[in-house]
Amino acid sequence: MGDGRGDEEECRVALLNGGGAAKEGWQVVSGGDGKLRRRVWEESRKLWVIVAPAIFSRVVTYSMNVITQAFAGHLGDLELAAISIANTVVVGFNFGLMLGMASALETLCGQAFGAKKYHMMGVYMQRSWIVLLACAVLLLPMYIYAEDVLLLTGQPPELSAMAGRVSVWFIPLHLSFAFLFPLQRFLQCQMKNFASAAASGVALCVHVAISWLLVSRFRFGLVGIALTLNFSWWATAAMLFAYVACGGCPETWNGLSLEAFAGLLENWYYRILILLTGNLKNAAIAVDALSICMTINAWELMIPLAFFAGTGVRVANELGAGNGKGARFATIVSSVTSLVIGLFFWVLIVGLHDKFALIFTSSDVVLDAVDNLSVLLAFTILLNSIQPVLSGVAVGSGWQSMVAYVNIGTYYLIGIPMGILLGWLFKLGVLGIWAGMIGGTAVQTLILAIITIRCDWDKEAMIASTRMDKWSQVR
Repeated sequence: MGDGRGDEEECRVALLNGGGAAKEGWQVVSGGDGKLRRRVWEESRKLWVIVAPAIFSRVVTYSMNVITQAFAGHLGDLELAAISIANTVVVGFNFGLMLGMASALETLCGQAFGAKKYHMMGVYMQRSWIVLLACAVLLLPMYIYAEDVLLLTGQPPELSAMAGRVSVWFIPLHLSFAFLFPLQRFLQCQMKNFASAAASGVALCVHVAISWLLVSRFRFGLVGIALTLNFSWWATAAMLFAYVACGGCPETWNGLSLEAFAGLLENWYYRILILLTGNLKNAAIAVDALSICMTINAWELMIPLAFFAGTGVRVANELGAGNGKGARFATIVSSVTSLVIGLFFWVLIVGLHDKFALIFTSSDVVLDAVDNLSVLLAFTILLNSIQPVLSGVAVGSGWQSMVAYVNIGTYYLIGIPMGILLGWLFKLGVLGIWAGMIGGTAVQTLILAIITIRCDWDKEAMIASTRMDKWSQVR
């Protein structure tokens, strides 16, 4: 019908293939737009079966932290800063480290599920419990000596002392990570996120009630806030374990096994921003404003992290089943969907730039400081809508080692030095620190995108099949 239509068809082929294999692209397009729409719908359906309950579960779980900071903020500005430092820096560091370690379980369980080797999934989860619990014990000194650590990073003495005292009360919460994270990933890989969603919903209701009781009624202050978080997280873990052990996963859980003894940075990145801010003038106000922004960012991040989980499971399942093209298509659908949601929240933050901090404080000084940071918050949310999805592709494909090197290089050799340069040398303060660190995230996202686009999915499917055969023989 003419050269114009032919050029358009070629462009569609090139876009679908990332500039590569024309034959594969032609197979996608030749069936017509109707076939492509059906494939997108079917892949979206599979993705949302995992993502929808995962979004609910993660948002509800993080809402416990939001409620915690809201109660602390209404106790006073110093209390809000102290709970933010303890929860964001001390707990956040360990949370990020153990969450990263637990991601290896998504590769193992996801590909085992795709290869129908169900019997190994319970064993992998128990191995993950052992490794994460050992790691949790080794990290306990950070809670015990939190005040000294915070003083070394330049935090004000009064703030460090209060944050140090409350950090000790977060030790039970810290230990819960070792059990909860593997349970969540174990269920995700079987498309049983509804169990996590139900447990999180019940825990949130209990959390609100106990927070009011201990903080508002009995006036336990920051200790009461910490005790409430401890109880809520352990309650979630206990409910999930009861579901698994009492018949919820008959094919993949056969009880505790000695076989588990056979045969560890991204979440910490933005925690450094809080530490660097503590060295600026008017540190308490700066920390308050930044912690509110980071809480909003992390709250919304629960949605992309759900896509991280969903993408990892979908890619791992398809690769484990030997379907490289299915893994590639799952990546495309998940990336586009998460980006659209990120654009929505970008618009929301820009529109509510001077209002969303009212959740946490009524201080005019803090509200103005948050308003000044709202544009950076909006762009951080937008950028984070795609980066976790690409990380999920890496987890599902078993590329954790490579991604770890990318994270270290972009975060700690680019982002943090750039933030320090802009914050202190160019005297841009917290705006400069944050902008520089966003630059590190942008570089990381670009590298992960290039790696994903250039991936040979058929080869990855063969590697996954070989891996599963070897693991089943080791068993």
